[in-house]
Formats: sequence, structure tokens, C-alpha cells
Amino acid sequence: MKIAMIGGGYVGLVSGACFAALGTEVAIVESDPARLQALRQGRIPIYEPGLTELVAEGVSKGHLSFGDNLRAAVSGADAVFIAVGTPTRRGDGHADLSFVYAAAEQVAKCLDGYTVIVTKSTVPVGTGRRIASIIQHVAPGADVDVASNPEFLREGSAIRDFMQPDRVVIGCTSPRAQSVLGQLYSPLAAQPDQILYTGVETAELIKYAANSFLAMKVTFINEMADLCEKLGANVKEVAHAIGMDARIGPRFLQPGPGFGGSCFPKDTLALVRIAQEAGAPSRLIEAVVAVNDARKASMSARVIAACGGTVRGRTIAVLGLTFKPDTDDMRDSPAVPIVARLVEDGAIVKVFDPQGMDQARPMLPSGTIYASSTEAALDGVDAVVIVTEWDVFKALDPQAMLKLMSGRVVVDLRNVFDPIVMAAQGFTYHGIGITSR
Repeated sequence: MKIAMIGGGYVGLVSGACFAALGTEVAIVESDPARLQALRQGRIPIYEPGLTELVAEGVSKGHLSFGDNLRAAVSGADAVFIAVGTPTRRGDGHADLSFVYAAAEQVAKCLDGYTVIVTKSTVPVGTGRRIASIIQHVAPGADVDVASNPEFLREGSAIRDFMQPDRVVIGCTSPRAQSVLGQLYSPLAAQPDQILYTGVETAELIKYAANSFLAMKVTFINEMADLCEKLGANVKEVAHAIGMDARIGPRFLQPGPGFGGSCFPKDTLALVRIAQEAGAPSRLIEAVVAVNDARKASMSARVIAACGGTVRGRTIAVLGLTFKPDTDDMRDSPAVPIVARLVEDGAIVKVFDPQGMDQARPMLPSGTIYASSTEAALDGVDAVVIVTEWDVFKALDPQAMLKLMSGRVVVDLRNVFDPIVMAAQGFTYHGIGITSR
């Protein structure tokens, strides 16, 4: 089979490389000249474990190519995937679909036979119908079907998620399109019911519903963590116990500084707007958005309180900048408002992240010190704040930390350390949802 992937960003690149690994001929179309040049030279512009090797393998076998010639990519393709960005639109919280609609219009001009046009981007309900209208207007009589195929890729484990999916959702109404996409995904379906066929609108909503539900779990356990601190309970034990209930499950029950990244913030906000416009407002998700925004803003206050009520003149290390480990994604990272507030309040802030340093520079305030290593970040600081739970931070030796630091304050926003061990070493330890009682 042959497919074209419009967009060489995170979703398009990972999906294209994985399809190529399954033997599909994949042409990735990228309009950004700098990104295209990097891809052609084997330089992957994003960090995702295993992706560099997978792309190199696909190119070497002739299954994966990169270019900016849309007509050549679309010609003879069984399916064309639209995998361009859908950022939050300024002012109203809706998803910005300008890139999606522009791609659909350009694709329509290049069609030369039966093709399935597939939205891989996360798009609001009704986008598929709008794409079909655009194609009909630009290329009347074109032999096409429009389908929705939402992605469920977690940054840091995206290749595994693609190759070993919990489910593949295909939204289409045409048996012909179902046959094409079913054949494309057949190597990934260990069980026949792993491929779920739905209507287009249903598939479009599934992605938003899934991300919003997971965001709600994160927000719930964060609120339980705050309650545990007031009552003298231990949120880690609460999370473990409720997670043993098969109806709840243990995943996404790790308390922290609030969710960030490319999906949860924009998708929850988009679902709020979709529901409001449909006349069926989602009060739960509205609360999730509000609570999460407030939580990220409040994390710096925790650090200031742990430092005795003021950070002016204090030197503080912030370990972890990306919104989660195993990615270089800084979008909506809790680290950004934390560092900004600490600098604003007069702290000397040293930061370190294994992958996110370059991405963080334009987002953090001037005066931020960028350390070359964990050890350099800890050297001589009065306090350390753990924002992202990278393995390198989990493996830190408390005794080695003692030798490097001038102070003893540790604000662990991911609960990576054992409070008893840290207290025994002489640290003033502050976790999330854990008290000293």
C-alpha cells in the first residue's frame, strides 16, 4: 500500500515511520524548509526514544521518504493522512483548523483516483464534514471518502503505542474506505475487535473524550493530594488503593504540579468549547481546566513557603523542564510559571533538563541560569525543586546531594524520593500529598 502523510511533526513523523516499518510506502510531505532539510539529513527535530533509528531504517529500505511535492506524494496513494497542527485558537479556546482546511484544499487539487482522506490531527466534531465539503468544492466529482483516525500516542512511548495499540479507531461510513484502512492497520490488530469502526463524528469525539477523562483523573488525584496534606493522610497510599479497583485502574493517578503538554491542555479546552456550542456544557471538564490552571500557578507558592516565605537572594535549582520525561516538549509545562515566579521574586534560578534545555530558553525569563548537568545545577543551591520525574533525577543519591547543596530544602513535586530517607539525611523535605505526621 501507499500513503501520503501531510505534516512531518510529532504525529505525522511517528505514524509515518511506524507505517513504513510495517512495509507501507510512506511519503511525508513537510512544508517547513528547515524541518524538511533536517529530516532528509536524518536529523530528527523532536526527541522520542527510538524514532531516529526507526526513521533511518524506513529510509534505508525505501519505505519512507520526505519531500514538499504534494502532487507526487498524493498520486497513486491509497490514503492521504492530514497530520498538521491544531493549536488552541487565540481568544476563544477552540482548535485552530486553518492548517487542516488548507491541507484539505491542497490535497483536493492533486487527487487522481480513489483516495481516502484521513484526519490524523485532533479535530472537533464536524471537521470531517467540512473537509468533504471543501474537497467537493475544489474538485467536484472527486472519487474520495473522508475518514477520521485519531491518534493515541503518548510522548515518550509513542512507537510502542502505535505498534502495540490498545485500540485503533477508524471513523468512516464507506465500506470501501473501511476496507482500505482496515488493510492498512491489519498488521497491528492482534484481535479483530482491536479495530473499532465508528461514524466520523464519533471518532472525532472519542479522542477528546479520552484525553479529557485522563486529564480528569490527574486533576482528581491532585485534589486528593491537597486534601491528604490537610488531613495527615498519604496520597501515594490512597492512589495505590483506589487504583487496585479494576473499575478505576492505577494509571494517571500520580499527583504532581498539574498536567501540560501538547494534548491535555488544548483538548480539554476544545471539548469545553465544543460542548458549550452544542448546548450540552461539560461542567466536569470546565472544572478540570480551571483547577489545573490554578494548580500550575500555585506551585511556585509551595516553593516560596518551603524556603521560609521568601526566595529573594536564594539560589534554587529546578530539575526538569519538560512537561513529562522522555520528551523535549515544553508546551504548557508547569516548570515555566514556576521559574518565572521564582525569578520575579528575586531568586537565582538554575535549571537543568536532559532534553528540554534548547526548547526552554525562549520560554524562561532572562537571568535564568542553564546548568550543564544535574550536578552543576545542584552545586551551591539553597533549595532544589523536582518538576519532571526523569530517571536521572530519581537515581540521585541523597548523600551526594548533601555534598553539593548549601541548603537542605527539597520540594519534590513528583514524589520521586522517599520522605523518610530524605528526612533521615537531614533534608527539609516537601512532597505532594504527604505530610510529616
